[in-house]
Amino acid sequence: MMNVRVPDGAEFLTAVYEIDGPASTAQMMAERICFDQTIEAEADLLPHVLQSEIVGQVQNLQQTAGGRYEATIRFRGELLSGDCADLLNVLFGTSSLRGDVRLLSFTMTDGLLSSWQGPRFGLERIRQILAVRTRPLLCGVLKPLGRTATELAELAAQLVEGEVDLIKDDQSLVNQRWSPFEERVSRCAEAIDDRSRRRGRPCLYFAHVSGASETMRKRAARARALGATGLLIAPGLTGFDAMRSLSSDESLNLPLLSHPAFLAASVGSERGGVAPGVLYGLLPRLAGADLTIYPAFGAGYPMSQQDCLSVAQSCRASWGPIKPTMPAVGGRIGSERLSELGETLGSDVVFIVGSRIQKDPEGIPAALRRLHRTIREWKLPSG
Repeated sequence: MMNVRVPDGAEFLTAVYEIDGPASTAQMMAERICFDQTIEAEADLLPHVLQSEIVGQVQNLQQTAGGRYEATIRFRGELLSGDCADLLNVLFGTSSLRGDVRLLSFTMTDGLLSSWQGPRFGLERIRQILAVRTRPLLCGVLKPLGRTATELAELAAQLVEGEVDLIKDDQSLVNQRWSPFEERVSRCAEAIDDRSRRRGRPCLYFAHVSGASETMRKRAARARALGATGLLIAPGLTGFDAMRSLSSDESLNLPLLSHPAFLAASVGSERGGVAPGVLYGLLPRLAGADLTIYPAFGAGYPMSQQDCLSVAQSCRASWGPIKPTMPAVGGRIGSERLSELGETLGSDVVFIVGSRIQKDPEGIPAALRRLHRTIREWKLPSG
């Protein structure tokens, strides 16, 4: 469980950081984090009685197998005002400026967690909408930038014919002259709806709406009106609170797909930054992402197999009232990689298939059918 119940009724945010040793250095750094993430000043500037209420408290310090130390630090719930910006600032605001502190995870007590809605739909509801009970989902991508709206709609039709479950705009598609936003969303939504009706099963279409706050809200409303059945948002570009506002918007009532554009800069090095399980898993989930995209291991990105698994676990683990988010991995995925990824991540996952299938000499539908055959060979129950 990622939420914690506190006997005296007080509410806390607890974070785990990885820091350098030896033990004496780690202890000093842990105490430094307690101050940096709260008052960001020397102790003598605050009365002692207030220090105990405001400054973070080191709960545990232990050495890891790699020789560094994990520091568990607890912060009072009163430090938070209930938005993503505030949460991020308390978790890692000042400490992110250091190159030798890494945020590994965080938890909240039940009272704090209850103020967060999380995903509106979540993993199970997405499966219900698509009528796919157990197998992994396939998501096609409308790309590349430079194609016309008509050409992208034709691509969308082929993807549906190949039995993808989801289709998303490429994050590069915004409102460029080659495929203006309204024309693209309208044509693609129409093509996807038409082919979905023919095959007798839905296919969700996630239109990309990232932009400045007011622009994004207008795009989201127009995308829904034009037939989009989901929204693609890059919280690294817009901020997590922007995604949260769309998730909670009753007038939209659409599932959200989080894209990792620009987020990876926060992963940093092995010694600093934010762990992938937090960056691609916990944070998007808390902010309302029903699905969250992140890079697969072995695809040329700085993601290990364990990193990839940690994101999936962060998305799906029990977390009080917060629904599970569907992890979605991408990055040069073909039939030769599906088995390895499936063995690591299980069946509650989305595989993003992008440009590789467009180069298949047998055509897009045939390429997708081979992917489906590979999935069936895992002997998983079919959806």
